[in-house]
Amino acid sequence: MNEQVGKVFSIPADNPPVSGCTISKEVEGGENSITYFSLAAGTDISAEIHPYHKLLIVLDGNLEVYGTGAGSRMLQTGDSIITEADQAVGMRTADGAVYAEISVRRNDIMNEAVKAGEVFQLKNLVPYAEGRIVNMDVVHNEKMKFVVMAFDEGTSLSEHAAPGEAIIFALDGEGVIRYEGEDHVIHAGENFHFAKGGLHAVKAVKQFKMALLLTLE
Repeated sequence: MNEQVGKVFSIPADNPPVSGCTISKEVEGGENSITYFSLAAGTDISAEIHPYHKLLIVLDGNLEVYGTGAGSRMLQTGDSIITEADQAVGMRTADGAVYAEISVRRNDIMNEAVKAGEVFQLKNLVPYAEGRIVNMDVVHNEKMKFVVMAFDEGTSLSEHAAPGEAIIFALDGEGVIRYEGEDHVIHAGENFHFAKGGLHAVKAVKQFKMALLLTLE
């Protein structure tokens, strides 16, 4: 995965739009591709037909997803959408946008809580529960899992090794990621990348929600 390891970072800060341009950066190739897009104000990615869904996560700015069977959809920072397969879908922005795009193949299993073409916020998919950690698999297959987690204050996952590479999207609150013996405070809007086999633990300093994208070889 083409991303820095073992430190807190910000996808929007590391991938700012360039005036008049659209920029893409592939961080994971193959069937479960992960790509960052940076669109300058007033730019457009024309509608294209793909035989698979795409999960879009708007990390900064505003984004119009258009050409879907349900018509256009306006997304703001924190919004997500799963595009429809086999229908023309394009993206454009009036003021600029940075978003992540994850391929969702036909044989992938999607949670019934999300519907293609509908705008939703990842952080709203799972509730906080007193003294508990709540998990939801949003989409998965044998080589990829995208899960949303809600940690009540003081709850934690004990140290373990990742079976593949993973990117964390912090969605709400504040947590501490312990990675290879070093603590990293992470807040909503920030990111973290685990290498395969990297020892890590997660603790909620305050209530904390995150999405975890895990890729498996």
